[in-house]
Amino acid sequence: MIRRLFILASALALAACANDPLPAPSSATGPALPAVSPGDISIGTMQEVTRTLSSDAFEGRAPGTAGEDKTLAYLVERFTAAGLQPGNSGSWFQDVPLTEITASNYDPLVIEGGTEPLRYDFGTDWVGVTYRTQQRIDLTGSELVFVGYGVNAPEKGWNDYAGIDMRGKTAVILVNDPDHAEPGVEGPFNGRAMTYYGRWTYKFEEAARQGAAAALIIHDTVPAAYGWNVVQSGWSGPQSYAARDDGGKDQTLVNGWIQKDVAGAILAAAGKDLAALTQAAAKPGFRAVPLNIRATTGFDNTIRRYASKNVIGLLPGAQRPAEYVLYTAHWDHLGHCPADDTGDDICNGAIDNATGTAALVALAEAHMKAGPPARSLLFIALTAEEQGLLGSDYYASHPVFPLDRTVAGINMDALSMAGEARDVTVVGMGKSRLDAYLSAALGREGRHATPDQNPEKGYYYRSDHFSFAKRGVPMLYLDGGEDLIHGGRAAGAAYAEDYTEHRYHAPGDEYDPDWNWNGVAQDLQLDYLIGRMLAETREWPNWNKGDEFRRIRDKSCATLDGC
Repeated sequence: MIRRLFILASALALAACANDPLPAPSSATGPALPAVSPGDISIGTMQEVTRTLSSDAFEGRAPGTAGEDKTLAYLVERFTAAGLQPGNSGSWFQDVPLTEITASNYDPLVIEGGTEPLRYDFGTDWVGVTYRTQQRIDLTGSELVFVGYGVNAPEKGWNDYAGIDMRGKTAVILVNDPDHAEPGVEGPFNGRAMTYYGRWTYKFEEAARQGAAAALIIHDTVPAAYGWNVVQSGWSGPQSYAARDDGGKDQTLVNGWIQKDVAGAILAAAGKDLAALTQAAAKPGFRAVPLNIRATTGFDNTIRRYASKNVIGLLPGAQRPAEYVLYTAHWDHLGHCPADDTGDDICNGAIDNATGTAALVALAEAHMKAGPPARSLLFIALTAEEQGLLGSDYYASHPVFPLDRTVAGINMDALSMAGEARDVTVVGMGKSRLDAYLSAALGREGRHATPDQNPEKGYYYRSDHFSFAKRGVPMLYLDGGEDLIHGGRAAGAAYAEDYTEHRYHAPGDEYDPDWNWNGVAQDLQLDYLIGRMLAETREWPNWNKGDEFRRIRDKSCATLDGC
């Protein structure tokens, strides 16, 4: 789980489900949804699979280790027992080739052509890596261009690259969205609620699409939502990527960050003012500003290639088997990690994400008991999420089943053991028609959805569902509720704080036989009902108008009836 360093806490509150079908809601915002009955979900399965996957014998389930081999074998055993079919032309596996690039021997970042030469050291002043599998990277005399927020959003009439040829040049980019300073969530980029355009991943991708030789994001703690120390540690040492067919030749030579005061000095050397340009970049009609100064740096790379696997199980649909609904969860965790005070150096990842992986098995069993729905269901256990959503990104870029025939999906990452709650937290609420499916499932229990309380941190873009979303597939992502039945918000906050401080990405994330599974059981019922409705309907739910992924979905499903 890389999406939330501070988890909001809790699980859904659902009383024991009745056996009557879920009533179809009104069609005010779309066609009526199909009535479905609750699923027979085994908490015994959840407990057994979670306990097994998080045992020391699996060594923390790091990709490319003996722990992966044990995990894959166990998942095939459980998927087979659940009644699923191998999902990749007779195989349970999709090979995921990975590349690890470790940079070293960094040259300083040298800026020339301004009022005076400037020289900046790696780590303290700037950081950078490459996505190219090259043993040596040299950025030489690349002209700097200030491109504002680096956004090209046709659906919003916004293009920071309009009129500029970026080939061979270095983009200097502001972090977050143009309207991030707004207190509310209204505005062309949803105000303080970060969009995909505000994420560093997008900014580097767009710079590459524009032909830039390099891209440097200006770090600013508040809009970035983390300090320079996070950037410094995260962009140093080995970096893993899903292997690219062309070795990354279509990527920039260098992607990196510079300190805000460094950016200010660089712009001043070009006769520009960072504050003034930042203000201008937030307004519609902004145009990129060539700085007429040049950047030079370089570094060596050590390259290691290795492979991992996604595990794919299929429940074929009875009526429309070539239309697919996804359930996803990542099976991997950190493997061996720094030891705690007891000497334990295995990060077992019981919550994160043995629980989500177990949910794939339990949901598969429940859907099999109910019989095949109209559409096919895919259960995908993804690898290398902890290394940057690599397994999901590889599947989404090399789909076994076409994405334009993939209806929608539900991602499960780190289920909460806080207990029942009156609400459920929706990360990305208001983005797509999937909210109607969630509302229908919540309505029967008298619960409600709570929007993510930290939309400025862009949590929607930090877990495996995002790899599918950015390619147009509507994806639902839920966290546990914030208002617990027993103890309210205070109890929910206490659970979150305890997990973050004592277990998150640490050896303490171990299976506990005293866990209360009642809330998890009802979380899974919600996932079951939504998935079942999606698998029975003829609707192709879309992103809401104005959403950053709507244009992609519209293009991909232009040939599909009703999409």
